Amino acid sequence: MRIAVTGSIATDHLMVFPGRFAEQLLKEQLERVSLSFLADRLEVRRGGVGANIAFGLGLLGLDPVLVGAAGVDFAEYGAWLRAGGVDTAEVRVSATLHTARFVCTTDQDQNQIATFYAGAMAEASMIDLAAVTARTGKPRLVLVGADDPGAMLRHTATAHRLGIPVAADPSQQLARLDRDEARQLVDGARWLFTNEYEAALLLDRTGWTEQHLLDRVGSWITTLGEGGVSLAGSGAKALRIAAVPADRIADPTGAGDGFRSGFLAGTAWGCTPEQSARLGCALATTVLESVGTQEYKLTPSDLVARIDRTYGPETARALEPRLAPVS
Repeated sequence: MRIAVTGSIATDHLMVFPGRFAEQLLKEQLERVSLSFLADRLEVRRGGVGANIAFGLGLLGLDPVLVGAAGVDFAEYGAWLRAGGVDTAEVRVSATLHTARFVCTTDQDQNQIATFYAGAMAEASMIDLAAVTARTGKPRLVLVGADDPGAMLRHTATAHRLGIPVAADPSQQLARLDRDEARQLVDGARWLFTNEYEAALLLDRTGWTEQHLLDRVGSWITTLGEGGVSLAGSGAKALRIAAVPADRIADPTGAGDGFRSGFLAGTAWGCTPEQSARLGCALATTVLESVGTQEYKLTPSDLVARIDRTYGPETARALEPRLAPVS
């Protein structure tokens, strides 16, 4: 069975500031910030967490169904996704609005300041996940990624009602959620994804303790940047997976989405959570070494070599047969 990926579809405008944000911020003036950073590089790339994760799954041969809303300018982007193995038939295309925009500036310490314009994403709540599954077949998993909050809540409730396991990935939308909404999105999830900052924010938003939250989800996966990944579950000691070293860091945007693609592919193949996380880390590093969230190339030999160097030949041999068909 396939994976349905719900979440934002966007265009990324990625800029690089050659200095440090921290050197421009005056502690005594933080209540009245008025700053302009002169960037020396601009890249316009395809993005959005739903599209990014689906793209990675498509390259790995999972034939994912992308469920989201795009704008009147989606034709070229849609063709790109389909060429990458993504089913875009269930994308709602707005008749009037443009595809969402993500504008991000990264400084030399890899800190980021970003703004997101929703655009057509505002129509995502009009999508009926039950109707999607009736047309495409019941998926093995629904990932609920950052999207219009109403859409995220609706998709989560529908998946639970239909008995489809949920991977909850609220990420950037946590800041907009109230307590009841945050609880609804994560309660009962098979997998819960956050980064380290989002993990603390999620506890604040839900009002739950870490143990209370662990009791309500299957596994909580927290990405830790160069520190790797933590896999936690109720009643078990958290497992730490080391990151795959990068040869160079070109752009951190989308690395977390790459991890999710690799992890979800591993679970779909029946791999253990530990093996799936190692594949996710290898894919995240591949994304990290490329500018843009969907500009990377996947080759079986490269992925297997990265996994072998970091985790040893046993893990590499276990994943190699699954990666062999990747083109």
